[in-house]
Amino acid sequence: QVQLVESGGGLVQPGGSLSLSCAASGRDLGGYAMGWFRQVPGKERKFVGVVTWSGGTSYDDDSVKGRFIITRDYAKNTLSLQMRRLGPEDTAVYYCAVSDTKERSFSPYYRETANWDYWGQGTQVTVSS
Repeated sequence: QVQLVESGGGLVQPGGSLSLSCAASGRDLGGYAMGWFRQVPGKERKFVGVVTWSGGTSYDDDSVKGRFIITRDYAKNTLSLQMRRLGPEDTAVYYCAVSDTKERSFSPYYRETANWDYWGQGTQVTVSS
């Protein structure tokens, strides 16, 4: 089993920045993909970005391109999400996830929640003045 714990959420003003972290435990995730999703009430959980087992990265360009950066520490089994130029549209619960697959980072495979095997409990990010 894999346990994922997100942290770093909170309230931030429009235009501000925030960093989220995800700590994984239970097994070495070197051969897994790790990623971030986000969800607002009443809506589907949506893909934010992924870092594959080989270090390839991909983002949901339409919503986060140029503003969000995902980094991964393979030795520490952690995943981070650096967010900047935040707007009210970024308000959501952010989830860390793990997929036991070796697809390419740009594969649409990772954009589907059904293809992820483990999820954290989520951390709330609220962008408001």
